[in-house]
Amino acid sequence: MKPPELSIVIPCYNEAANLPQLIDRCGRLTATPGVEVVVVDNGSTDDTREILRTLLPECPGCRSVYVETNRGYGAGILAGLAAAGGDILGWTHADMQTDPQDARRGLELFRTHGRNIFVKGRRRGRPLTDIVFTVGMSIFETLLFAKPMWDINAQPTMFSRGFFETWKTPPVDFSLDLYAYRCAHLAGLDVHRFPVAFAPRAHGVSSWNVSRAARWKFIRRTVAFSLRLRRTPPSP
Repeated sequence: MKPPELSIVIPCYNEAANLPQLIDRCGRLTATPGVEVVVVDNGSTDDTREILRTLLPECPGCRSVYVETNRGYGAGILAGLAAAGGDILGWTHADMQTDPQDARRGLELFRTHGRNIFVKGRRRGRPLTDIVFTVGMSIFETLLFAKPMWDINAQPTMFSRGFFETWKTPPVDFSLDLYAYRCAHLAGLDVHRFPVAFAPRAHGVSSWNVSRAARWKFIRRTVAFSLRLRRTPPSP
């Protein structure tokens, strides 16, 4: 069987309420020839696993990976990437704030420019407070690394398998987005961005943006990881 051209990984932690809509959108994405979706049950404690068992058989091109214990957002993505079969790899979120079908636009960029690129969405339609936060973090990262680092956590994130195979010690938390972006700069990849619509979360709440305390914790962890990444860059 011919391997897929593109594999999109979607980590899910207690996203049971979002899964019917998510899998429907994934099915529309995998209707594109050469595209697969790998949904990761990232140690969920709700009905995520059972719902995936019910829905995925009706969704050609979609399959799942089960992670027994949640070790972080990045760990779930890395488990999915390890299981993915595509020559182009990527990830997006399960909360339906961005549409998995956005990956089609990223795929077209690879078909146009070749594999030696790094692709990310750029979110449109976010609340003003989130925009201010993102701009502040983007300015900090851009100054720290002396390279443009805008809207780091926007999705989808897409890259070649060869680029992924150069990663040494990727983080297992939300710093994975920053790590991948920085590795792309160090590897000399051309960075391509395209606008994606950003909708309110369909169900549930964000773990990092639920309160000032949670946001401040996220900032401290991101700054600490950024400084380590600056002192000890990953090998390209």
